[in-house]
Amino acid sequence: MRSGNKAVFAALAATFGTGMTLAQGPAAMVEDRPVLLGEPYSVAGVTYRPADPASYDELGYAEPIDAGSRGATTAYGETFVASAITAAHKSLPLPSYVEVTALDSGRTILVRINDRGPMRNDRIIGLSPGAMAQLGLAGGPAPVRVRRVNPPDQDQVALRRHERAAERLESPPALLKVLRERMPRKAASPATTPTVASTPTPAPLVRAGASFDTPAKPTAPRGKTPTPPATPAMTKGGYVVQVGAFSSRANADALAKRIGAQVHGGQGLWRVRFGPYPTRQAAQAGVRAAAAQGLANMPIMANDER
Repeated sequence: MRSGNKAVFAALAATFGTGMTLAQGPAAMVEDRPVLLGEPYSVAGVTYRPADPASYDELGYAEPIDAGSRGATTAYGETFVASAITAAHKSLPLPSYVEVTALDSGRTILVRINDRGPMRNDRIIGLSPGAMAQLGLAGGPAPVRVRRVNPPDQDQVALRRHERAAERLESPPALLKVLRERMPRKAASPATTPTVASTPTPAPLVRAGASFDTPAKPTAPRGKTPTPPATPAMTKGGYVVQVGAFSSRANADALAKRIGAQVHGGQGLWRVRFGPYPTRQAAQAGVRAAAAQGLANMPIMANDER
């Protein structure tokens, strides 16, 4: 793998062992069990902490990979197949599935993550040659959106057979415009090795809408800090459609006011949501309301308010 990913071998070997025995060959179907997370691992002085977030949505840069982190083998123990639609990620479970959107074109594909990397702070995902081709990318780094999903069984089977899953709907121009504005700047050179191990943060977490987290206009005279209104109560249970998560209450309020949603949360994280709805089917109304504002494919999730 490029960008020094060969250095990850020793760390991953200690975390995941020497690999699993899997059927080989382009027609063989690999397995999705067991799902591996692993302990924190360090590469070149940087510590990476695998995690299993309920929702993951980031903006950043993708780069092509031409081998597994162990040469011909991935961190999950599978043979690296260049034509397969696979990817490397620093922390998501192995395997897991993500939708990758090319921000230059809006094209979106489903990708199976089965490896660790790329080990550069300014890259959030490494794509196999097959994934690069399906996404229409000639090389890297390329600006992308990476969103974790739970795809239908037939799509999972297709990727496990080293075939392509059906392409997703392209992102609408209005959403692409906002996402491009939130993209982090491309690094001119590889990230330097830090002297103290840390967990890198390659790009702002989007969480299905935090790309709208732009500075809000001040509403109080300079030197005075406005007191945010109390968070509206949300009924327990049911389902919600989340369109954003923000560290700034003012930014969350601005988005909620613009699209007619509500703000909930606190303690440094403010969520913009439609709902709650009594059933998942009823929550489709929230999905349609978000889509009408240019926010496509917003997730329906269980209401976790307490």
